[in-house]
Amino acid sequence: MSALLNLEQVDAFYGSAHILHRLSLTVQPGERVALIGRNGVGKTTVVNTILGLASLRGGRIRLGALELPRPRPYLAAQKGVVVVPQGRRIVANLTVEENLLLGAANGRKGPWTVPEIYRLFPILQERAHTPGTALSGGQQQMLAVGRALMANPSLILLDEPTEGLAPVIVDQLGQIFNAVADQGTALLLIEQNMSLVVRVAERYCAMAKGSVVAQGPVENSPAGLRDLEAHVMV
Repeated sequence: MSALLNLEQVDAFYGSAHILHRLSLTVQPGERVALIGRNGVGKTTVVNTILGLASLRGGRIRLGALELPRPRPYLAAQKGVVVVPQGRRIVANLTVEENLLLGAANGRKGPWTVPEIYRLFPILQERAHTPGTALSGGQQQMLAVGRALMANPSLILLDEPTEGLAPVIVDQLGQIFNAVADQGTALLLIEQNMSLVVRVAERYCAMAKGSVVAQGPVENSPAGLRDLEAHVMV
């Protein structure tokens, strides 16, 4: 079975700034992978390179069997790869339900519908006709996840999904990420909260200076948490 996502020896730039250095990374169907590392090592640039927002100037990116010599957001969406972006990016002029429907614009069929999203996030149904940006930070993150699920993806890229959220909301999102993954959706979780990583991920890739420098299985234990925290400090 081919990987859903395969980055091989990728070099990526913003203008003349060389950010990713021969980075290699794979995510298999149904797999839960955490991409960890300190701020500024290039984690978000991995997402931006897959979407074509950073310039790919070396190596290869494949989504399933499709090679992307010139990555573009619509190509990722067509292959079932969606992003829950850092900062959530809720569309201000749309209601909660309209934001959800925006996620279905690619027309992919699958189990995730508005009623299913409301079953997963009851608070969104309660506030279905409220402007999306009027929600609390935690509710906006739920909306961002629900919007991504409406695309019926094979792989969700979660870019710092718990940034700035209260611990109780982080715990709730962790349960939701596991429930989504249990239905077969692969996750690439970019996250600073290592306690969440050990609860959700099966495997980690640790980055430093634009490259993956270590990887291995995630152990859901105090020792596993210490191991991950040590990698983040590299």
